[in-house]
Amino acid sequence: MKGPWDERPYHSLDWELKRLYGKKLYKLSLNGGMSCPNRDGSKGTGGCIFCSGGGSGEFASGAALSVKEQLAAAKELVKKKLPRRAPGGYIAYFQAYTNTYGPLPLLERLFTEAMDDDEVEILSVATRPDCLPDEVIKLLSRLNRRKPVWVELGLQTIHEKTAKWIRRGYPLSCFDGAARRLEEAGIPLTAHVILGLPGEGRKELLETIDHLNRLRIWGVKLQLLHILSGTGLEESFRAGRVRALSFEEYEELLFSAIARLRPEAVIHRITGDGPKRLLLAPLWSGNKREVLNRLSRDMKAAGLLQGMNFKEEV
Repeated sequence: MKGPWDERPYHSLDWELKRLYGKKLYKLSLNGGMSCPNRDGSKGTGGCIFCSGGGSGEFASGAALSVKEQLAAAKELVKKKLPRRAPGGYIAYFQAYTNTYGPLPLLERLFTEAMDDDEVEILSVATRPDCLPDEVIKLLSRLNRRKPVWVELGLQTIHEKTAKWIRRGYPLSCFDGAARRLEEAGIPLTAHVILGLPGEGRKELLETIDHLNRLRIWGVKLQLLHILSGTGLEESFRAGRVRALSFEEYEELLFSAIARLRPEAVIHRITGDGPKRLLLAPLWSGNKREVLNRLSRDMKAAGLLQGMNFKEEV
């Protein structure tokens, strides 16, 4: 089914960027050299149970390089992937670990260096809601007047029992408070949601989507649960306490989430690709292009449309 956005049946980030900028933008993954309170002992030492040793930043350059050097290296990677098509512009994406977990002068220096690149159109910062004190939001708000600033927060689920099991390290109220303060500051928020968490099915997933609808979150990343080597999840997987979703199971959950999500929400991701050298399961997710193509075909065949089951009162 054709949606009001483009040929896709959902409100994709690609479409939204082309609407706003008239061109495609490419993300450049950066590493600010920060840690995480869920790793350094402040909240925990092992990190979230699904998080790799690289803090989800395996696709970024090493933190030993300056931001300028990392940007240059990431641009070269993009150009190698697109030899026949010139990139249209870039998003500087601080991805690894928790990117507001540091002294304010350091954050300002790193973020400003990224924004100083003339080809960078947007600054995107992945962090935790318990690492967004007022002074950091004020900094992001000030930078937002220069170039657009986005924030990503890893909610994963609204259910406290699951959040405790995955070692998230903060309550739902913390996420809600951060969402409210970012909205007041005029900074778009994207929430990460994991599909296939142990003990959660369609009912629990839709309760999480309903909560994000009520908060009127700007963007959502819908992420398949990957089991990666070296994570806390690996032990449970090898012991048979956790299993990975089949493609069909994931597709069913994904389509339910998209149909429930309010049409205005921008969907940044409908799956993910764990580093192949670390991926234990599900192995079918290793070929991201093939997975995306199959999902797209099946969406159209099913007549799926984002928001088709959304109701304002949810």
